[in-house]
Amino acid sequence: MGRIIAVANQKGGVGKTTTAVNTAAALAAMRHRVLLIDLDPQGNATTGSGIDKHALALSTLEALMGERQLVECVQRATEAGYDVLPSNGDLTAAEVRLLEAPLREKRLSIALQPAIPAYDYILIDCPPSLNMLTLNALVAADSVLVPLQTEYYALEGLSALLATVKQIRDHRNPRLEMEGIVRTMHDPRNNLDNQVSAQLIQHFGDKVFRTMIPRNVRVAEAPSHGLPVMLYDKTSRGAISYMALASEMTRRHLPATANPPQ
Repeated sequence: MGRIIAVANQKGGVGKTTTAVNTAAALAAMRHRVLLIDLDPQGNATTGSGIDKHALALSTLEALMGERQLVECVQRATEAGYDVLPSNGDLTAAEVRLLEAPLREKRLSIALQPAIPAYDYILIDCPPSLNMLTLNALVAADSVLVPLQTEYYALEGLSALLATVKQIRDHRNPRLEMEGIVRTMHDPRNNLDNQVSAQLIQHFGDKVFRTMIPRNVRVAEAPSHGLPVMLYDKTSRGAISYMALASEMTRRHLPATANPPQ
């Protein structure tokens, strides 16, 4: 059965979508079967995977609202090697519609059930806010991967997110756990970056991934080409770091991973 990981942070600009796309590509490169769900109306994970968000006939919206089976809405990111449940601005309508829908916080979980056996990993790129879409992701997920920029304000946002995760675990999804915290846009020459990094390890221990994602121009350039960074420039520091992150992640729960690569 596929492991469902919500990539979430209530603070924007921390590399959340970049981490979702590139971790999906790295896992696919390791021959895992991967589905990337774009749950953000901005559709950046969709375009970053090489799919035209303006030309979608079916998207996350239809799957969430039960108008189509999720498998009907999935597209293949051929070059990247993983599947995508794409989205665009139409998904904004889902927030209003979900408020009046039965089982509103469980719609994604319900839609996902038939598809779970087909994948080893299902990554959900959440919007940068705690709304009904993010709630659906956290109710559906087994764990939460938190990309975190190593700066002071990021720590404040992390506290709020952890409180939300605890509340959802207590009341809606008892299996939800922390996948871990990945430090993004890290500059080891910056004293503040290093101080925040040390604080994270002090408070969260082994929940902080050893792998750090550096500031890297290739990572920033890749989405404009509709490619994950390991396809845009596999020798870049960013590509190497995301491969290392995926390797570290799979080692953490290898016994629970369905159909490991041969």
